[in-house]
Amino acid sequence: MKFKRKGIFHVYIVQCIDGMYYTGSTKNLEERIKLHNKGNGAKYLRARLPVKLVYAKKYRYYKIVLNAERDIKKLPRGKKEELIKIYENKT
Repeated sequence: MKFKRKGIFHVYIVQCIDGMYYTGSTKNLEERIKLHNKGNGAKYLRARLPVKLVYAKKYRYYKIVLNAERDIKKLPRGKKEELIKIYENKT
């Protein structure tokens, strides 16, 4: 399998002020979190600011990060919380 867009891409989960989770992907994680907290990110988050990064994982290919984002979005809340706990234990 050959992937075209190569680089460093991140899939991430942020926790909103109301406790909800939002999953996204980006090339620049730090900048994306700043944009979310300024209200310039996803419309869903604008009424739920500030957000806090609770999970992030790096990938080398854009297509793989999109698949990871899709898969995480499909997870029930409990499974997302398991991912977050694993991430917290590693950092």
